[in-house]
Amino acid sequence: MKFIITAGPTREHIDPVRFLSNPSTGKMGFAVAAEAARRGHETVLVAGPVNLRTPSGVRRIDVVSARDMLAAVKNEVIDGAVFVGVAAVADFRPKVSFDKKQKKSVMTGELKLVRNPDILKSLKSVPITRVGFAAETNDVLAEASRKCREKNLKFIVANDVLAKGSGFGVSTNRVTFVYPDGSLKKFPLMSKRRVAERILDEIDRA
Repeated sequence: MKFIITAGPTREHIDPVRFLSNPSTGKMGFAVAAEAARRGHETVLVAGPVNLRTPSGVRRIDVVSARDMLAAVKNEVIDGAVFVGVAAVADFRPKVSFDKKQKKSVMTGELKLVRNPDILKSLKSVPITRVGFAAETNDVLAEASRKCREKNLKFIVANDVLAKGSGFGVSTNRVTFVYPDGSLKKFPLMSKRRVAERILDEIDRA
């Protein structure tokens, strides 16, 4: 099977030296890609700006913005593929970005934003298997369940990024698989490699 996996943050530039982003390091997405390749799947990893080595057997595409990431994913999607959206994609971008650094003296202190495309929703009508991630800080399972239904996912991997050992930048995670019918599968704290194995096990069961 062909797996397309997104990982890391996106950056939405205000100017060449300023951008909107988040603390994602890409470790979880890279772990999923490594496990997919280890199982013999054709694996494409679409990565935001991260400082990680490409896993063995994985074809990597580096991108910066959410729109870059969506374009790369759409270019790789084929019928019957599996898409795992692990990346922490920026929900908004500046309405206007500048080619040169803007001086403080000319900036107003206000930043107008526009919504970025939702990659999972953009693939809703494509005949592929889609799995998402929900990194939340409150009402974790309720929010994950809502997203799973709205985006018509096979399942969504929910985690509380404020909980010890399951936030950005660490090598462990505590996740819950949430399904469209509202059922749950909870896991204890484990390495991101083990989480990736559980995700692939669940996809392979289809």
